[in-house]
Amino acid sequence: MKVYHGNVVYSKSADELQEFSNCYIAVENGVVEGIYEELPDKFKGATVTDFGDDVIIPAFSDLHVHAPQYPNRGLQMDELLSDWLFLHTFPLEAKYKDIDFARTVYDVFVDDIIEHGTMHLSIFGTIHNEATGYLVEKLEAKGIRAYVGRVNMDENSPDYLCETTEQSLKDTEEFLAKYANNKYAKPIITPRFAPTCSEKLLTGLGKLAAKYHAGVQTHVVESKWEAAEAKRKFADCSCDMEIYEKAGLLGHGQFVAAHFMYPSSDDVRIIKKYGGLAVQCPDATISIIAGIMPTARLQNEGVKVALGTDLSAGHSLGVYSQAGRAVQLSKIKGLYEPENSGAISFARAFYMATKQGGEVFGNVGSLEKGYSFDALVIGGVEKEFEKLSPAQMVERFCYLGETKHIKARFLAGTKIG
Repeated sequence: MKVYHGNVVYSKSADELQEFSNCYIAVENGVVEGIYEELPDKFKGATVTDFGDDVIIPAFSDLHVHAPQYPNRGLQMDELLSDWLFLHTFPLEAKYKDIDFARTVYDVFVDDIIEHGTMHLSIFGTIHNEATGYLVEKLEAKGIRAYVGRVNMDENSPDYLCETTEQSLKDTEEFLAKYANNKYAKPIITPRFAPTCSEKLLTGLGKLAAKYHAGVQTHVVESKWEAAEAKRKFADCSCDMEIYEKAGLLGHGQFVAAHFMYPSSDDVRIIKKYGGLAVQCPDATISIIAGIMPTARLQNEGVKVALGTDLSAGHSLGVYSQAGRAVQLSKIKGLYEPENSGAISFARAFYMATKQGGEVFGNVGSLEKGYSFDALVIGGVEKEFEKLSPAQMVERFCYLGETKHIKARFLAGTKIG
């Protein structure tokens, strides 16, 4: 049993923060046992760690990040998607054929996500099994909950990254079989997106999804260019989502749709049918993809939306900064597109960054009783002339915060980082 004293904030619901001041949070075997105004007699003998006026919040969930693109963060931000991919991103990803290069980058990447308070992730790797497997094994050893995919691409890709359909399917099955029984970092099927995948490849991946009960992550209606290219390639499908439905990729595990920028009514219908999750990546979409997800409208229509950094199209690993940016972009979207009106609240954005994204990995993303104590301690965002409430401290952190404001990090009750 461990007991911590301080302030606590987590999402009570999608639109309401639960706030506790000057309280005790008890953690038993890495799981939240309860939150108390006064320490119960049964805990009187427990050692209490006092965080004073600092705020304990759930660790963040990043539902879309490209680990191999870590070396490109903050570079080429003036390009649009197609040029950015072919001129910069694909040449970088080709380097992961070299396992020594991969180890060097992924070692730093994992340390950095922890530094930024992210404990749960959905990650794109590359086409290289050895490199992507190393990332899986490193995350598993640290106990970080993640879905990691070796990427599939057999068409419309540079020669140095373009797989044969048969080899792509063979390597994917080997990857799934090797890591299927992992406890924390698990494999997920990852067709890059429709423009780089043949119908034969997607259908084959659908069979693997059924065989291994595997989830799927991909980019869906990511940009106007991607949406048009997908429609040209798969003319018998009404929308991006139908491509994956017809291939048999849906319904076997979690479906994570990155970006979901320009969804049709059919896209919305299908993602809801399978309980999929759309992922907003605010920095990435204004830097590389040039658009804004209709977040408020999608949520009003019943689509589950989480947040992602989309490193390196997004330049920061801080999911907290994406929460603040999501609020800002929802206002801009409504201003210029009245049909998408309806700004989201900060409470909604924080929910997207913690509990909504966390549900993909089980009982994480909250500090309610029974949830894993994957938590951060936030402090140092106040000045001497002011006194903020715990909820205000969290809000300021999501707009102005830096890693120096994360005073402690806990994963399943163990202090890390």
